[in-house]
Amino acid sequence: MAETVQQLLRERAEDDQPGVLYGDRTWTWREHLAEASAEASALIALLEDGRPPHVGVLLGNAPDMLRAMAAAGLGGYVLCGINTTRRGAGLAADVRRAECQVLVTDAEHRHLLEGVDLSGVRLLDTSSEEWAGLVGSSDELVPLREVEAMDTFMMIFTSGTSGDPKAVQVAHLMVLFSGLNLVDRFQVTPADVCYLSMPLFHSNAVVAGWAVALASGAAMAPAKFSASRFLDDVRRYGATYMNYVGRPVAYVLATPEQPDDVDNTLRVAFGNEAGDRDIEEFGRRFGCTVVDGFGSTELAVIITREEGTPPGSIGKGFDGVAVYDAETVTECAVAVFDEHGALTNADHAVGELVNTQGAGYFAGYYNDEQATTDRMRHGMYWSGDLAYRDADGWIYLAGRTADWMRVDGENIAAAPVERILSRLPAINRVAVYAARDAIGDQVMAAVVLQEDATLTPEELEAFLAGQPDLSSKAWPRYVRIAEDLPSTATNKVLKRELVAQGAVADEGEQLWVRDERGTAYAPAEVSSQMG
Repeated sequence: MAETVQQLLRERAEDDQPGVLYGDRTWTWREHLAEASAEASALIALLEDGRPPHVGVLLGNAPDMLRAMAAAGLGGYVLCGINTTRRGAGLAADVRRAECQVLVTDAEHRHLLEGVDLSGVRLLDTSSEEWAGLVGSSDELVPLREVEAMDTFMMIFTSGTSGDPKAVQVAHLMVLFSGLNLVDRFQVTPADVCYLSMPLFHSNAVVAGWAVALASGAAMAPAKFSASRFLDDVRRYGATYMNYVGRPVAYVLATPEQPDDVDNTLRVAFGNEAGDRDIEEFGRRFGCTVVDGFGSTELAVIITREEGTPPGSIGKGFDGVAVYDAETVTECAVAVFDEHGALTNADHAVGELVNTQGAGYFAGYYNDEQATTDRMRHGMYWSGDLAYRDADGWIYLAGRTADWMRVDGENIAAAPVERILSRLPAINRVAVYAARDAIGDQVMAAVVLQEDATLTPEELEAFLAGQPDLSSKAWPRYVRIAEDLPSTATNKVLKRELVAQGAVADEGEQLWVRDERGTAYAPAEVSSQMG
């Protein structure tokens, strides 16, 4: 049985089943991996001894990226996924931190490198004659090494929602373990088609999308995510499985529903960060099973939903997963709820998700010893995610550690407020964060409405008044009716940008303010800002 991506790819090398579907073209696995072998051979010939065998890729979701991933696996070198939304000095810093010898890009992304100092890095464009010559004249592949299970397959940068992106070393075994687990869980076979629309430079697409196709022999249909094209793509390629991360489920649900939406081939959608309402609605509308879990690029804390998961919970953790107080380094109290389901002991129950058994599959951040040390304190992995756990072991997210708000002497976590606001049918997606004034934190919510939906201050007040599990101090003081929310390439909301903007609304948006001691909302001047 295969123990590495390298071994698993070799098992597919003579497979004549469809492997890649893109536009009007189809590659069998045999054809796809023959091209990948030629690429691997050409790149290995360029790598210098004495330097890490690291190849960066600045590519989108297309056959070039799939080929680069397979080439790295077969060739035994490390692929470094460079975020295509990074610019200038930040992009250069990522390439240098990963110590890339070569950076492969294409015609679509080549302009991003103009004026970027990448001296010492060999730049290659897959649309160029130079590239065609290198790959076309390459020798038969002789791998750089026979990799072992815990060798790094790929370096994947974190999303950067809470600071600069960090390079996570993703082992061959991690990719293999995830792919095989999901194949078994969802009974994926070579007859399936995996729709890969999440960025392939990020962990979700690698371990929950690409790895599933590789482990099962299913075909891959790479695409750039588009809510409006989503269903057309599913039907065009006959997609049966998809992965997601962040808010794409909400984006798709924001499009107008059609009577024949359920007429499609999609069977399973697997991912993380979708809300309960969106999970249910997506499954109903498109006639598929939606399974939402919890995971990070580091894969050190693993939590899965199972039968009976209560509304709002993300499931139960693997052995070692616990909720700890970062100051006392002790386990937090069990969550206590009132008769309405509201958390009554947040100060004692909310803490940081940890892995008490150590790093799990986390091999550390490359070239960033301090960041690795910060994660691995007291012999445990600290995730940076706030959560609480009930008496039955069900875990509820409370946001990131930066999402704590101190309102009138009471700690308020953002995630529970977001879950409550998401119950309002007019709201498609929401971010709750602290807007700070001279007194302290004020709860602020930025919401994006469903397409063609309307919402008035009075309707919002009536809705909030009808939520028995919403603390009076958790009522948003400021509400921004936004056109969109700033997000990463992996569809995660960049709250730090919203926090930095303060209590404002852009032109064309609305800002509502609640009386400090009241419940009524009134529109504010669009340009208003807290003093």
